[in-house]
Amino acid sequence: MPSPHLADPDTAIDALTMRRTMGRFATGVAVVTTSFDGTPHGMTVNSLTSVSLEPPLLLVCLTIGARSTDAVTHSGRFAVNILSARQEQLALRFARPGEDHFAGLDVTHERHGVPVIPDAFAHLECAVERHFVAGDHLVVVGEVHTICEREGEPLGYLAGKFSDIVPRGSEPVHWIF
Repeated sequence: MPSPHLADPDTAIDALTMRRTMGRFATGVAVVTTSFDGTPHGMTVNSLTSVSLEPPLLLVCLTIGARSTDAVTHSGRFAVNILSARQEQLALRFARPGEDHFAGLDVTHERHGVPVIPDAFAHLECAVERHFVAGDHLVVVGEVHTICEREGEPLGYLAGKFSDIVPRGSEPVHWIF
């Protein structure tokens, strides 16, 4: 077995090493959406976690300076759309900066007036509870007001690539087109 690579404690960690190492942590994939001044905004994220069950709070990390990040903080509300295993193209669409991510996409506007991705594995509509800067991201804590979920498999992300996430002892869903 190869020995682990140990970082020198006196050397700063470079961004590539940090990205590669954190890429070993499997995550789900979600799209954060909001609407501000009548314009829909959205971005793909995989930095998402539950913070509290009572009250229901979640946390997302958004890129500082992105239009969608500014729209979330200005509108005060957003949806987290957890993508299903068949929504890889949507993840890629919302990951590209500077595009109209909603062009030709049939979204719905749920209870809080935020756009919701059709056929997402789940979506949670939130009000911004607080936000703060952490490095090159804005950490946004949202209070969850509405949850919608459906059966299926989530889209995963590992080592810079999309992946399947299935419970142990089960077979992945085979999609037939």
